[in-house]
Amino acid sequence: MSKRTVWILVTVAVLVAAGVLGRGSMQRRTAASPAAVAASAAAAASAANAATPAVELTAADVSRASRADLSSTLEVSGGLKAVQSAIVKAKIAAEVKSLTVREGDRVKAGQLIGRLDATEYQIRLRQADDQAMAAQSQLDIAQRTLDNNKALVNQGFISRNALDTSVSSAAGANASLQAARAASALARKAVQDSEIRAPISGLVAQRMVQPGERVGIDARIVEIVDLGRLELEAAVSPEDVVQLRVGQTALVQIDGLAAPLTARVARINPSAQAGTRSVLAYLELSAGASAAGLRQGLFARGNIELKRQSALVVPVSSLRFDQARPYVMTVQDGKAVAKVVTTGARGEVLVDGKLENAVEITAGIEPGTTVLRGTVGALREGTPIKLPAATPTAPVAAAMTAAPASTASTAASAALR
Repeated sequence: MSKRTVWILVTVAVLVAAGVLGRGSMQRRTAASPAAVAASAAAAASAANAATPAVELTAADVSRASRADLSSTLEVSGGLKAVQSAIVKAKIAAEVKSLTVREGDRVKAGQLIGRLDATEYQIRLRQADDQAMAAQSQLDIAQRTLDNNKALVNQGFISRNALDTSVSSAAGANASLQAARAASALARKAVQDSEIRAPISGLVAQRMVQPGERVGIDARIVEIVDLGRLELEAAVSPEDVVQLRVGQTALVQIDGLAAPLTARVARINPSAQAGTRSVLAYLELSAGASAAGLRQGLFARGNIELKRQSALVVPVSSLRFDQARPYVMTVQDGKAVAKVVTTGARGEVLVDGKLENAVEITAGIEPGTTVLRGTVGALREGTPIKLPAATPTAPVAAAMTAAPASTASTAASAALR
């Protein structure tokens, strides 16, 4: 046997021995118990969880689902308008002689605020008075003639026809006198109309003319508004106006005011506006509106309470919409757990003395469930959660109205985005 053949045999023997040893090791690993495999996997998962740090939350990130009085509401908006306002117009065509008020001045009903030049009308008044005096003289003459003719006809000196003529002349003279007196009264009224007086008490909102300008009849001179009573004039869509009733309460938020004002539906226009087909509703503000320094024309948003009900609510910001169905992130056993929920009406509830948007939960979670607000951001289910030491306050009372569930979902989606 050659040396080369010996080396070949030795190599083959080594390879066969290595294969036998590898197959035995594989059989031993395959024979290991399932419990050992599970224990190994659990150990690996525990190590992974230990490597994931817990998310620490503040009290502002957490809320609790609880029952509260939720009101279904109708959102409206529009401008403030004074219940009483007046535009002073010229009653005669004349030149503006004086105007003593400007924007912001306070006036009282009946106050003289300006004059129109009444020279022409004073001359007409004198002319009418003179004509009335002439008519009075003609009547006196006709009356004396009538009295004489009555005596003469009784004595047979004149005919009955002559007496009838005297009666007709006296009647005509009396009619002329009455017409002259009416013309004199009209001329006197024109002179009085040269005085510009405030029809109501309030503040001057606009001054349209200046002294020296000649204005025609019904020309606008000043506008006066009474801010003692204000109302919100809001356009309501045809599908919503059927739910509106006179006397319903509302909260009105006005730009510049920190707290909303209470209001009530005072009137509903019986006719729809051309083009938009919307109906105007008028919400009269409470008496405190005048003390708040409000002005006509300010923009306001109102929520009219249509119906009140007790419901399980959570903050709108806790709703999430990045899956097929809306859900909330809850905390169970120190971990984040997603819960699919069914939503209902949307409204505002009082939390820690502040109004907060809330949504009704009809199914998916129970009262007292801890939910995470949208401020937490995106969280993977199973993430460890470290809650704050203070327990978050649950909503305690409904402060105003709610909207339909579809509106709630849209608004919450926008908030999360």
